[in-house]
Amino acid sequence: MNWNTIEGRWKELKGNIKEQWGELTDDEIDQAEGKRDILLGKLQAKYGIAREEAEKQLDSWAEKLNLD
Repeated sequence: MNWNTIEGRWKELKGNIKEQWGELTDDEIDQAEGKRDILLGKLQAKYGIAREEAEKQLDSWAEKLNLD
């Protein structure tokens, strides 16, 4: 999955992100603005997980999107 595609369609994907990570607020999702590193940091902080786990979850989520 090309992260640029996700970044370009961020507004469309916000609901999907909220479904996947329900503890993230709308403001936190907006602040990420499609930037992978920012979203990773938000996931780590909100869920108390290591960067590797956040990356694993994010990559798994991105693969399921089928945006190609």
